[in-house]
Amino acid sequence: MGALKRCAAAAALIVVQSMGTAAQAVTAPSNASTSTSDAALVSQITSRLARANGVRSHFTQTQTLAAMKAPLVSTGSLLFYRERGVIWQVETPYKKTWIMREGGVTVIDAAGQRTANGGAQGARGAAEIAKMMRAMLGGDLSGLYSQFGVEARGTPSQWQMRLVPRQPQIAQALRGIEMEGGDFLSSLRITFANGDVTQYEFSGSAQVSGLAPADEKLFGTPQ
Repeated sequence: MGALKRCAAAAALIVVQSMGTAAQAVTAPSNASTSTSDAALVSQITSRLARANGVRSHFTQTQTLAAMKAPLVSTGSLLFYRERGVIWQVETPYKKTWIMREGGVTVIDAAGQRTANGGAQGARGAAEIAKMMRAMLGGDLSGLYSQFGVEARGTPSQWQMRLVPRQPQIAQALRGIEMEGGDFLSSLRITFANGDVTQYEFSGSAQVSGLAPADEKLFGTPQ
């Protein structure tokens, strides 16, 4: 799924590389682009998201591209487990699995063939993608303020967040990110600088206290 990798790679540019997988407190920003009230709500949101050690969910991805007459839609499931990483499985219109761990990304095709991220540069990019995905799903948004103007509204149980790039380098690729959720992330909308939009809708999200044997097999040896 090139769409996921493209979206994740673009979003990964916005997250500081030191961002870890454990949730951290979000302190009030020193810049004027984010209000103190927004920062307080973001802190409450991250604390709420961080309650779950693991989350299993279904997703629908809709890509709206300027070069395409009709949106591209795919569906599947994901598993986030804080100590191990993210398993992202596309089920329609094709089958493919991405396993995102601290060390990078492994792809499994429909035939069961595994391919690890190749090359030093590819490995670094894949590792950033993995960290970004784990951070966002785990409620670790502590690196946002150095890269974004952050707007948040609603309540911790029903919130919306909008991220606008503050750095010119990021703005060249990304126009903004919008998120909604409550106890779990329910939607993620990425708007690229060229006007392309990728929307993720998450449903049936539930906490996971342990990994099933099939999940352990996909993750492989702990890193």
